[in-house]
Amino acid sequence: MSGPERGTEKRVLIVVATHPEAARLRDLEGRGTRVVVCGVGPVAAALSTQAALLAAPYDLALSAGIAGAYPGSGLRPGDLAVSSELIQADLGADDAGTFLGLDPLGLSVEPEPGHTGRFAAWPGAADLAARAGAACGPALTLSTVTGSLATARILESRYPGALTEGMEGAGVAHAASRCGVPALEVRGVSNLVGPRDRSAWRIGEALAATRRGLVTLLEG
Repeated sequence: MSGPERGTEKRVLIVVATHPEAARLRDLEGRGTRVVVCGVGPVAAALSTQAALLAAPYDLALSAGIAGAYPGSGLRPGDLAVSSELIQADLGADDAGTFLGLDPLGLSVEPEPGHTGRFAAWPGAADLAARAGAACGPALTLSTVTGSLATARILESRYPGALTEGMEGAGVAHAASRCGVPALEVRGVSNLVGPRDRSAWRIGEALAATRRGLVTLLEG
């Protein structure tokens, strides 16, 4: 089986940040698929995901919506990205201008050592990306969206191959991991990561791409 299939009643939880995003995806609900609006940010995403997973069984928890694409990703507005890994990219410490992740700090996001806020995606991610005509690579989660090209380049250097930047994916993945459920991030690209130019955003095209990826997933 290449992915959750509606005909075999695989249950998929789709977590989105905003009601406008949900409005474009709400008709995908049914036969085991539910769309939940969590609010913005990884904490809101984790809390909503955990509540949904504790209330009912699901086979996959999915963070969906729009995202910025990193300059080196080759992605452009309207493209689709599927996560190979979901990363809480700003979790650590600033040491006189040098970023320290959890590893060098000896810290962990779990009671056990060694959990640094990087979560492997659902094993079917690469197959889904191939079927949906999407890129597959690391998806970064930040609590503050990047607003300069210099910072975008730093993040690309820190996380080689990073495709997109969002605000909820790692929160969904963390909650799903706690509940023993695989996670995935599917994002349509609305803009490039860097200086904020709202006039260049293509939100409609991004949500159309997200929808295409979800339909491909649900149809198996």
